[in-house]
Amino acid sequence: MEEFIKIVLQSGRTALELALYVLLPVLVIMMALMKVVEARGVLALVARLVQPVLRIFGVPGAGAFAIMQLLFVSFAAPLATLAIMEKDGTSRRRIAATLAMVFTMSQANVVFPMVAVGLNLGVILLTSLAGGLAAAALTYYLFARSAGDEGSPAEEFVAVAGTDRKSTTLNLMIVGGQEAVQVILGAIPILILAIFLVNILKFSGAIVLLESALTPLFALIGFPAVAVLPLATKYLAGGTAMMGVTLNLLKEGAITTLELNRMAGFLTNPCDLVGVAVLISAGPRTASIVRPAIAGAAVGIVIRGGLHLMIF
Repeated sequence: MEEFIKIVLQSGRTALELALYVLLPVLVIMMALMKVVEARGVLALVARLVQPVLRIFGVPGAGAFAIMQLLFVSFAAPLATLAIMEKDGTSRRRIAATLAMVFTMSQANVVFPMVAVGLNLGVILLTSLAGGLAAAALTYYLFARSAGDEGSPAEEFVAVAGTDRKSTTLNLMIVGGQEAVQVILGAIPILILAIFLVNILKFSGAIVLLESALTPLFALIGFPAVAVLPLATKYLAGGTAMMGVTLNLLKEGAITTLELNRMAGFLTNPCDLVGVAVLISAGPRTASIVRPAIAGAAVGIVIRGGLHLMIF
């Protein structure tokens, strides 16, 4: 019982340090800036410019907005765009392509805090686009062919600035910062529980067994054996929990920044139990095509992972 209490207290302390001293400052600034950019119509302009290219990969115009939300706000931000696509006549096939792309690309709420400890932002963004578009194309032209192309023929995305366009820049930044605080407060229980689960697995010896089993495979691709821990945490408990574990490993010297960048292609995406559950809540049409979207995302993530292994 004494060991159990120690694990509980250690998990809580680690989670709070991560949330308050790493996540909170970064997300407050990023979400404050993005609130201003969105309200002034900059994101809408970018979406209009790139939508002709995206349609080649099976992604409708709204997909451009989903990309910006994912890369620069958080993994849950594209939920709003998916909800719009549910109602505006976008075909299930194009929704599947968009969902696969979102599942593959990097989420800002994980990437930006980790940039502070050595993650290469430029490479992350480039591999996100490459893997995401590949996942979208494979889903649209292969995995989701049976979903059909019913829907609006044009499916053009008419993005507009937010209703708070007339607000002052300072007020917009304050609102964005407040939203970031709410996100962090909501993430604290998940962080504590996830880190607690990981600590229990470490204490029970399960992680050691996994490391022993996977060490030969990891050696072939240049991963340290301890990579089992962040990988297992990521796909079981989500990106935020993975980040907490990974930052702790970096602090302890168990992994290097080079190894972090090599693993990043497999770690920085919302295709996990938490991310999938959140994003398919956009509506029944989105939920109905989750299988082909995950199939496309799996290929896209492998492509991203391979690019990181080649670059670093």
